[in-house]
Amino acid sequence: MSRTGKFEELRPLLFSIAYRILGSVSEAEDAVQETWLRFEESAAEPRSVKAYLSATVTRVSIDVLRSARVRREEYVGPWFPEPLLTDPYEDPARAAELADSVSMAALLLLERLSPLERAVFVLREVFDFGFPEVSSAVGRSEAACRQLAVRARRHMAAGRPRFEAGRKEREELASRFFDALREGDVAALRGLLAADVSMVGDGGGKAPQLARAVMGAERVARLLATVFPLMARFDVTFEPHEVNGQPGAIFRDRDGKVLHTLAIDVLGGQIQAIRAVINPDKLGHVGPVADAWAIHREIRQAHWPPAR
Repeated sequence: MSRTGKFEELRPLLFSIAYRILGSVSEAEDAVQETWLRFEESAAEPRSVKAYLSATVTRVSIDVLRSARVRREEYVGPWFPEPLLTDPYEDPARAAELADSVSMAALLLLERLSPLERAVFVLREVFDFGFPEVSSAVGRSEAACRQLAVRARRHMAAGRPRFEAGRKEREELASRFFDALREGDVAALRGLLAADVSMVGDGGGKAPQLARAVMGAERVARLLATVFPLMARFDVTFEPHEVNGQPGAIFRDRDGKVLHTLAIDVLGGQIQAIRAVINPDKLGHVGPVADAWAIHREIRQAHWPPAR
């Protein structure tokens, strides 16, 4: 098989490693492209192409993450990963684990780790690389990598909920949630939400968003039942779609352009968190992006006209 063929065969794995380290579709794609360039330019044929390419994309991703962390510290409002609609890496035997590892909740936990801890955790715990391969990828001894893995597992375990919902339970509850959302049914929405549910939007200062997180079942239910039927009057529609391996939806304007994505966390038979990605810079890979500010102005002018 040619070098190009070997690389293309491993591309899904390389992207999936890079995305979990970076939390960005565009940056992960750039990391994979840089990996290809280094592979193409290398004179020697590696003994294991998979190990070589995985190590290369990991090193590139660590470098990108280190520079990105400064930008994220200056980010306006909450920072969420770029929404991932489909993970290209497939392993039927571990489908549930892979979906959980790419969820918004898991990626936000990974944000708390150092770049090295994050890379070690992704390679070892998500993709089951041996410590010799992990050591080669991150440029640390096997003993150091074992310590990094222990710390990363401890941090991740401390932040994870005790009881996670199964896929079928999540899908059934999500279906009921989106039905209630279409109807603007406050009571039905309230019944699906955990008492301490939070609703948060990531606009990055580039799109209209909530000034702060909305907390509590009553407040979130009333906000949802008010806002989305109102948006529907201006031809905003949504289609349920898996987002980061969890139930979610893509919202579109009247021209079919992407307004934002929504992802929900289901725990213990209730919705625990609702996260919207509204920042247009994070939506370009989903499709043509809508002008959220224009829709916002249109709604305000129709329902809250300026005083004369």
